[in-house]
Amino acid sequence: MPKNPVGHWNSASGYDDYRSKYDAAMRDVPAPATVHDIRTEFGLVRVYRFTGAQGNRHPLVLLPGTSSGTPVWADNLKSLLAITDGYAIDLLGEPGMSIQSKPITSDADKAAWLDQTLAALPEKRFNLLGLSIGGWTAMNLAVRLPDRIATVTTLDAVYVYDGLPLEVVIRSLPATVKWLPRSWRDNFNSYTAGGKPVEHVPVADMIESGMKNYTMRQPQPHRITEEQLADLPMPVLAIIAGRSVMHDPAKARSTAERALRTKTVAFYPDASHAVNGEYPDRIASDLRGFLDTHDTP
Repeated sequence: MPKNPVGHWNSASGYDDYRSKYDAAMRDVPAPATVHDIRTEFGLVRVYRFTGAQGNRHPLVLLPGTSSGTPVWADNLKSLLAITDGYAIDLLGEPGMSIQSKPITSDADKAAWLDQTLAALPEKRFNLLGLSIGGWTAMNLAVRLPDRIATVTTLDAVYVYDGLPLEVVIRSLPATVKWLPRSWRDNFNSYTAGGKPVEHVPVADMIESGMKNYTMRQPQPHRITEEQLADLPMPVLAIIAGRSVMHDPAKARSTAERALRTKTVAFYPDASHAVNGEYPDRIASDLRGFLDTHDTP
């Protein structure tokens, strides 16, 4: 067993560097109405509540991609909050303001901490919206503990509609070596974002610092199976980026169209894996239409 079996910061200076960049990126996010650190079996989970449009919808719960935290939603929150209230969560065991205190050893553990977090919120059911690994996190909860979930929307989710390509695995390896220069991590992050430059971008600065300064200690997620997708009791909207490198977009689209009971799939042919920042208004429009049909109070 590793000396420190939970996700952790490698040094105080590394945490300080990350925190300064997290705070800088949060300046582009609307001010949250409240901030909560919710105690779960596996640690404290940072949850931001944002006030949005009032109505009969269940609130959104935003789950970010790996190493990104709540600031990754800076381009999305204005249009999403025009739909309904929302919560944003920093994933436990990842860089962010959540603090892991107990080993996470399985997909069931990953579902448990999220379910315990939602149980501590005042509402009874939620519309989950997950980006990349956040999409897998939402679907992992949906297949294991679905009772609190009204709907799920995935934004170019990994390990859900297709596996991770070998090229991504190989290209990611240098980015995980902490002592290599920043350029290695920037190159990988630019690759996943369709080749866009990432230097001097607040969210990208934060992600790079998290990759360098935080060590994750949890198993790789297992692929959600087509049988699990077909058996989901709640409606699911799959938004798939046509230029994503994190799966085969055509295969992912085919899987979603074949397996999802509601057949609600939106394919963005020119989007990269950074789809949330590229198409915030289209995402909000597609989500609104989906919830108009499927989010019943």
